[in-house]
Amino acid sequence: MSTTAVLTSGASTNAALKSRYRRILRFAGLALAQTWWFELVLPRFGLSKIAERTRIARAQKLARKFYFLALDLGGLMIKVGQFMSSRLDILPPQITRELEGLQDKVAPVPFAQIQQLIEQELGLQTSVAFASIDQDPIAAASLGQAYRAQLSQGLASDLGLQQVIIKVLRPGIEEIVDVDLRALHRIGGWLSRVKLVSKRTDAPALVVEFAKTTLEEIDYRHEAANLERFAADFANDDRVSTPQIVWERSARRVLTLNDVTAIKVSDVESLQAAGIDPNAVAAELARVTFEQFFVTGFFHADPHPGNIFVTPNPPGTGVDFALTYIDFGMMGEISDELRVNLQRFIFAIASRDARGWVAACERLGVLLPSADTVILEQAINELFSRYGGVGVADLVQVDPNEIKEFALRFSEIVRTLPFQLPNNFLFLARAVSLISGVTSSLNRDFNMWDAVDPFARTLLNRAGANTLRGFGKEALSALNTLARLPQRIDALVTRAERGELVIRNPELESRVRMLDSSTRRTTSSVLFLALLIGGVLLFDRNQTMATLLFVVSAFPLIHALGIGRIKK
Repeated sequence: MSTTAVLTSGASTNAALKSRYRRILRFAGLALAQTWWFELVLPRFGLSKIAERTRIARAQKLARKFYFLALDLGGLMIKVGQFMSSRLDILPPQITRELEGLQDKVAPVPFAQIQQLIEQELGLQTSVAFASIDQDPIAAASLGQAYRAQLSQGLASDLGLQQVIIKVLRPGIEEIVDVDLRALHRIGGWLSRVKLVSKRTDAPALVVEFAKTTLEEIDYRHEAANLERFAADFANDDRVSTPQIVWERSARRVLTLNDVTAIKVSDVESLQAAGIDPNAVAAELARVTFEQFFVTGFFHADPHPGNIFVTPNPPGTGVDFALTYIDFGMMGEISDELRVNLQRFIFAIASRDARGWVAACERLGVLLPSADTVILEQAINELFSRYGGVGVADLVQVDPNEIKEFALRFSEIVRTLPFQLPNNFLFLARAVSLISGVTSSLNRDFNMWDAVDPFARTLLNRAGANTLRGFGKEALSALNTLARLPQRIDALVTRAERGELVIRNPELESRVRMLDSSTRRTTSSVLFLALLIGGVLLFDRNQTMATLLFVVSAFPLIHALGIGRIKK
């Protein structure tokens, strides 16, 4: 290729990357502006019913637009769409249906480019490295593609396997990921200026964490190391299996594994045809997920349906199926302290202990400092009592009046939603969301409570020395607290003498909010009168401007009258 052709190609690539960056920011900006208008501005003028009535239709239209944007751009945009399409547990089917095609349908790169990259990475001709390669990819994902192949005869004989899967990064994906991450950093900066978001999480820090894992994901050496660690964690679990790495045919951008293709975990019809109970699969999937979170501390952070197979086992093996995990590029790690606090959290759920649940949430850092833990404990206790054993399908059928009554009783908690997402919860929350969606697709009646209870009991039974060490730490912490107690009491008395002691009074705070609301409505009334009088004075000289003032004055009038507000 001539120097001129190389320069032209480089300029074209740079222009395409800049266009990509602008398109991502434009879409995010318009989505944020629309959300700001309907969810924040209109309710301030008593028009919340308009936002509520159009919410699903707007979200569906936005999801459809993002679907086509992600298909066109690929890269990390596909991963965002995959995440949303798997939220079957909380998102309406009208929205998930718009995005579900992103799970499998990504336009593949021509094989000629893939072949060139394989030979460059392995330093071998593909005809030497492999006996054959199927040129049609079995999967075209956001970052790479996968092909079926057969190992060369000599290597196949040495390893005792012949059928393999070759994973190859998409050519130029490093540049695309760099642009996408820069766009996400920019969007994270926007979100950090939105109080509703910034008080619950540090969006830029979340992007940094996501970027770190994504950059590791485009280096298959990291994925291979992750796979080996995950396999070691479940070496004694007959319900979990992983592929075998063919190191002789792997490099930074090429990873070769034995072919473990089986029944896709969300394919209910194929599971039933194989004599496998989908509900049993859901239960095992939940158990293995809990095992990763609460025991090993190393978890698969991208467990969407395309990354988990159900492998039927031959009769006489003791278990009828195993969960086969693939794609270990995105993994999460949980510290010992976080894992202990997560165990406290699951024990509180299993025992329906509202006080323990709130305490665990405080330790985990998911509660805002301003959270009223007393009222929150009351609300959680009622939720445990009423919905503790209710499945997903039953929750959908709950009487709306019952939900409304609960919302009115605990209006402060519902209004403030005193929860935040700590930075180290990014991939944990993602994994929980994806697994919840998969189990719901297997069986809408699947009850996660039923899966939590036996696992929590098993965890307690096997705790042993770890539990004793935990009690030792708890005792030491209690002694330290007691030692500091006289100083804390003295400080409390000093603050009281200075008049600095603050006592919360929910009723008084409620009256202050009512006074604040009344003040804002008075301001709206004054603004309405000013616009109306201005329109009258201008009517003879400039009817167009006067008419505009009349129209605009309707908004503060609506707010002043409180039209559209929910009466409590």
